[in-house]
Amino acid sequence: MASNHEQQSSHGSYHEKGQTAVAVLDERRRAALAEIDNAPFSWFHVKVCLVAGVGFFTDAYDIFAINIAATMLGFVYGHTSNQLSTNQSLGIKVATPVGNLVGQVLFGWLADILGRKRMYGVELMIMIIATFGQALAGEAPAINILAVIIVWRFIMGVGIGGDYPLSAIISSEFAATRSRGRLMTAVFAAQGWGQFSAALVGIIVVEAYKDSILSSPFPCYVPVDHAWRLVIGLGCVPGVIALYFRLTIPETPRFTMDIERNIAQATTDIENVLTTGKSVLDEDAPIQRVKAPKATRVDFRAYFSQWKNLKVLIGTAYSWFALDIAFYGLGLNSSIILTAINFGSPTALKSTSLYVYENLYNICVGNLILSVAGLIPGYWVTFLFIDSWGRKPIQLMGFTVLTILFIIMGFGYDALNNTPSSRKAFVFLYCLTNFFQNFGPNTTTFIVPGEAFPTRYRSTAHGISAASGKLGAVVAQVGFSQLVNIGGTNKFIKHIMEIFALFMLTGIFSTILIPETKQRSLEDISNEEQEGYVQGV
Repeated sequence: MASNHEQQSSHGSYHEKGQTAVAVLDERRRAALAEIDNAPFSWFHVKVCLVAGVGFFTDAYDIFAINIAATMLGFVYGHTSNQLSTNQSLGIKVATPVGNLVGQVLFGWLADILGRKRMYGVELMIMIIATFGQALAGEAPAINILAVIIVWRFIMGVGIGGDYPLSAIISSEFAATRSRGRLMTAVFAAQGWGQFSAALVGIIVVEAYKDSILSSPFPCYVPVDHAWRLVIGLGCVPGVIALYFRLTIPETPRFTMDIERNIAQATTDIENVLTTGKSVLDEDAPIQRVKAPKATRVDFRAYFSQWKNLKVLIGTAYSWFALDIAFYGLGLNSSIILTAINFGSPTALKSTSLYVYENLYNICVGNLILSVAGLIPGYWVTFLFIDSWGRKPIQLMGFTVLTILFIIMGFGYDALNNTPSSRKAFVFLYCLTNFFQNFGPNTTTFIVPGEAFPTRYRSTAHGISAASGKLGAVVAQVGFSQLVNIGGTNKFIKHIMEIFALFMLTGIFSTILIPETKQRSLEDISNEEQEGYVQGV
């Protein structure tokens, strides 16, 4: 019979072997992560950027096309006044942000549970179907067409909302540390081109229908009805193109490693993905799950009950909330603001078909100018500086400059609205706010939550931050529509600008809570000890 001493030593050596195996796996995990973090920029990174970017292009097109379509809908369905009532306009504009809010929280959570790949593409299908549904909406004795459009825009919003956490997380988890900010900015910057395209398509459609509009009796129901359906419906096209690529993108190695806890598969994925852009699944390979921190309610509470982690979530969520109050308050109402200051107002008589044509054409051109002059350059200036200057300084600078701009536009509104040349100064300031929203918090509030949390909560936390931004958009939209006409048509706009200034000021303080994430690995930013992360097999 083996002596007690021999049994103990064999047990000891077994325990040591187990510990060695765990240490090896822990080392393999860190080596695999280092491989992604230090990977040279490749064609695969470009593909991720394009596939995620097309989604954002579609999102922005669908969200902001309503600026142009709402005016068209007014001519067709705004029965007596030829414009939508305050509540109709509010319903159509607020439905999408409300849907976004639901989609961001829901898809953010699902992507952490079921996987990034499994959910990627689902949200795009929802967007495509809902956009198509809006374009085909009809009226019947028991059905109000505006209500149908509102329902479809809400469903579309859920799909768009899902795109935020998924695109952010997929691009951040595949990116190398030194270029992660630029890759995520490039994805997000597709928004600017989406807004630009909505205005451009608007101009093309209005020009295409010019003769039919001018030859129809006022308010030109038939051609304008055709026009808005085309403007909205064409939002399907980029989504359909991107769908195949979304459904075939590989799972991120970080999800496989830290949530499925399958280090062997993640290691082979990294080698394959970075060379061929595809992941190969060996059906017969034994699956070895490791013991590592797992997403549970208890663990979620334990992680976020630490102030160092909670303050980051508060910082990312509130900064996004404050920013979106102004970003959507302006973005979805640019036509109203341009009309209020008589910029590019139609010269024709109000009850002629020429007036309809001029009005629609001017609104499209106005939106085009705003996106070219402010939005698009802002994204690309951020792209240049995000990885050298850093996220936090850009966000602080953006909020500070926006506070000053809104104070000038609010308190100087009457003076800026006096003469044609001062109106141009107002439009210039308005373009500057668009520029500093994008070269500033609009881009950084998207990037930081995609980096600042551990893999098992990254998508959920990004979803929560994005949803609080959309809550800001809803508040802004409801507030704008209820306040704008206090004291007379569009009389309250100057005070709305002053309110925006206050929110920009609070954004400066919430920015102080977030960490600087440039040139740091995602694991380092997550505030979790990486040595000994794998605790067993």
